[in-house]
Amino acid sequence: MTRKRFVAGAKCPKCHAQDSIVLFKENGIETVECVECDYREQQTEAKVSQKAKSEVIGLFKPD
Repeated sequence: MTRKRFVAGAKCPKCHAQDSIVLFKENGIETVECVECDYREQQTEAKVSQKAKSEVIGLFKPD
């Protein structure tokens, strides 16, 4: 069973429903989809990593 997590405060880019976006991994691919409409977007790990590098504010490194 795939574990899906809601993204708090996220709005669907298609139907604009608030708090309707879920995030999960499907076959190693990060996927977001709207539970209200048929919107779905997938990104490979490389794309996620590339986006994260440009938007990182800080890194937490526990001792």
